[in-house]
Amino acid sequence: MSPKDGRAHGKRKAPKARRIRLQTDTRRAQLLELGMDLFAARAYEDIAIDDLAAAAGISKGLLYHYFRGKREFYVETIRAASLKLRRLSEPDRTLPPMARLRASIDAHLNYIQEHGPAYAAIYRSGVAVAPEVSEILEEHRGVVLRHFLRNLGVARPRPVLRAALRAWISMVEGASLDWIAHPALKRDQLRELLIAGYVATLAKAMELDPQALPATLFHAAAS
Repeated sequence: MSPKDGRAHGKRKAPKARRIRLQTDTRRAQLLELGMDLFAARAYEDIAIDDLAAAAGISKGLLYHYFRGKREFYVETIRAASLKLRRLSEPDRTLPPMARLRASIDAHLNYIQEHGPAYAAIYRSGVAVAPEVSEILEEHRGVVLRHFLRNLGVARPRPVLRAALRAWISMVEGASLDWIAHPALKRDQLRELLIAGYVATLAKAMELDPQALPATLFHAAAS
């Protein structure tokens, strides 16, 4: 066989390799989706690796092909959940500032309605199961913070603005957990409460430090 024939043979193999990779990534994503449901319904310590494999309809050995054990599976499930929420709630920069905020909060609340038990399990007990969860949650908060700073046109936030936005992010997390536990609150009421909290928090930050955010940027962000 000539070198040319060898190259052609190698090229014919490439699509198959890509298909295998795609199948692997798809299966892994499916397992992580399943993990969200399982860990939301049952406590971490009540689930064995055999339970995970049985629920997925695969052998335990195949599950170990994707994850080194139950703990890694749990951590990666939370990482995947965080990435999904980031994608869904990323601000749409084509919208005006307040419409952008409202759309992001709506996307967040949609996620809570769909994955409330998983969200609650992650934020209430995730860190106790695996310390890595704390890093994932902190990374998530950092991404959200950068989104809002970008929307405000601020590259380097002054301390009071940074603290204000971090406080508001904590408000969203706390209110979300409360809504999961006490769903009598109407969704629209919660959304408007979070929007009002955002505007009020920015206003207070400006009062404490007028240089934290120029008035023109504040009015643009709050209108």
